[in-house]
Amino acid sequence: MNIKAVAKLAQVSTATVSRTINGTAKVNPDTEKRVRSAIKALHFYPDTNARALGSGRSSLYGLIISDITNPFFPELIKAFEDIAVKHNQEVLIANTNYDAERMKLCVTRMLQRKVDGVAIMTSEMDENLVEVFSRRHIPLVFLDAATLRPGVSSVAIDYAGGVAAAMHHLTSLGHRHIAFISGPLRLGAAQSRLQAFKHERKSAKLPSHPKLIQEGNHRVDGGREAMLRILDSDARPTAVLASNDLTAIGAMGAIHERGLSIPGDISVIGFDNIVLSAYTSPTLSTVNAPRAEVANAAFNSLLDARKPGGKLAPGERHHVQTSLVVRESTGPVKPT
Repeated sequence: MNIKAVAKLAQVSTATVSRTINGTAKVNPDTEKRVRSAIKALHFYPDTNARALGSGRSSLYGLIISDITNPFFPELIKAFEDIAVKHNQEVLIANTNYDAERMKLCVTRMLQRKVDGVAIMTSEMDENLVEVFSRRHIPLVFLDAATLRPGVSSVAIDYAGGVAAAMHHLTSLGHRHIAFISGPLRLGAAQSRLQAFKHERKSAKLPSHPKLIQEGNHRVDGGREAMLRILDSDARPTAVLASNDLTAIGAMGAIHERGLSIPGDISVIGFDNIVLSAYTSPTLSTVNAPRAEVANAAFNSLLDARKPGGKLAPGERHHVQTSLVVRESTGPVKPT
């Protein structure tokens, strides 16, 4: 089946079919409807490679994430793909596994496939790789950190506000000895959350202890190991705030291993509000970082990045607000 058959069934020219498929020019809505009905009826699948050669556009966006095993990212991918489908765009997904060398391979794949733009939802991006995209006039949007420039935008999650809400919740329950398990501190997002914790601890004039802050890896095993280090120290926290929900779930496992109760002995609060957090035992209090809003902002940044004539629009910073979700894992400090 070819484009001529589609044009014949829709009673339009092959040029109109091409414009409808490629989105290179406006087509009357009724005409577009007839063309798409003909495409569906004839089971016609356009050659995307030929389409890219003809239009200079691939209708393909790249989406680079850090860890496909962390439920935060599949939820983000789903939201991004849902929007892409509505705009007749495809998505090429790459997973870095927090590895800078693997990031370079991901970038190579994106360039080989001639993507129209890339959403980089990870912290491992090398500035030299950013320049590679820029030289090719490929729009980018980053999660959390980016130097804005034409074609380069950023989606910033309000980590500070989320950490502040979590800390205020814990202190309102009487907690003063609060531990914090960070993510890998080579990542900017992990540093942001740690700095927000230290700021809130200082503002509330809470006691500090060198063992109350431990570095994790944003995974369950890292949360468990970090929590065990805290429990084996003389820090004696009554609550722990984790840099993400997987870390918090690992911490909960360590607390149970030591025969302690949650929240009776130690309250636990996470960050992200992944779906799993509502099904732990006890259910996990956490900070909601809305993936759908992040995906919407990232996709629309790429969609709006190209101006007529091939120029790139000025970069923009989009802010995504967080909110506290209180469940069963936090409660009043245990009387002494």
